[in-house]
Amino acid sequence: MPRCFDADVPVAKLRTMTEVVDRSVARRRFQMSMALAFAGFALLLAGLGVYGVVSYWVERRRVELGIRSALGARRGQLFGLVLRQGLIPVAAGLVVGMAAALTGSRLVESLLFGVKATEPLIYITVIAGMLALALLSCALPARRAAAIEPWRALRYE
Repeated sequence: MPRCFDADVPVAKLRTMTEVVDRSVARRRFQMSMALAFAGFALLLAGLGVYGVVSYWVERRRVELGIRSALGARRGQLFGLVLRQGLIPVAAGLVVGMAAALTGSRLVESLLFGVKATEPLIYITVIAGMLALALLSCALPARRAAAIEPWRALRYE
């Protein structure tokens, strides 16, 4: 049975399919944008926290680093020492965090569409990103520690 339309009746809300889809996912897109913004802010805070702790550690042990340098430690050894001391807690935190994420991933699986809750690429990306951020946050104070001149460090106190 054919449908008849009255040509004299105006169309009130004429929209393209793109507009319909955009409107239907606008709330979810906003929520994801907010989650991304908070995640970026958390990443910034994590990087600043690691930088602050390692910088404080270097400053507190300035005399020790100066003595090590006076006794023959090379810049690379001092740099490596500070990096190791800064990255060990980060690595432990990553292990605990990934274990918690794997455990809690089933809770958020309903929010994901077309992606498994245990997608390996996402976990690898997060680990690589956090390690890169921690490496940068530790490298700046480590570079400063490696440049410590023994006589200045010993006169510091």
